[in-house]
Amino acid sequence: MSQSDQDLDRLDALLNALPAENVPMSLSELDGYVTGLLACSEMIAPSEWLPEVWGETGQPGFRDQSAAEETVGAVLAHYNAVAGAMIRSPWIAPIYEADPNSGDVMWEPWVDGFMRGLRLRPEAWQRLLGEADEATLVSMNFLMLLQDIYTGQADLTEDEEDRYDQEAPDMIPNCVAAILQQSRPELARPEAANLPGMPFRAGPRPGRNDPCPCGSGRKYKQCCGRN
Repeated sequence: MSQSDQDLDRLDALLNALPAENVPMSLSELDGYVTGLLACSEMIAPSEWLPEVWGETGQPGFRDQSAAEETVGAVLAHYNAVAGAMIRSPWIAPIYEADPNSGDVMWEPWVDGFMRGLRLRPEAWQRLLGEADEATLVSMNFLMLLQDIYTGQADLTEDEEDRYDQEAPDMIPNCVAAILQQSRPELARPEAANLPGMPFRAGPRPGRNDPCPCGSGRKYKQCCGRN
């Protein structure tokens, strides 16, 4: 199952319509969040993870029943779309935000959402990482470092933070793929078997009119290259 630009735009609008005082997830945060949920070796029921989407209170504050049904349906549709993308390939295409002033890619909301997904099953992840291979450990450590950069807890120089900031958008999909090899081996595909032991910069981005590598069937400029 893939989603059109219209589907994603509508989901974005529905999330933005939630009460701002509750600090609900943005589209990028939600995308990272469901990726973290689906990367877990344990199934997590929507009744447990949906309240996190609505914000700090866990209460959605829908304006009416119609809005409730449409919003919940759109969120679950996105969850299913990400799950379908993982079945096609462990190399998923994150939805990043763009800085409204500079146009630069903002990976931070996605990483924050991913880590929030992982925090719903800390014991499962501790068990997994206790038996993980080097690629998984390095990849997870890298994502945790990005989270520390986002929260201001990383012990790095300004130049080092700038370097990670530039490399993060291309490295995140490779880290997720390496983690999925360990946490969801049933999703393994031959094309992902050559993942390196260290996160690496992805190859050149597709041309704007090339098919999107996420498998949606759309052109890159209309899909993951929108930002």
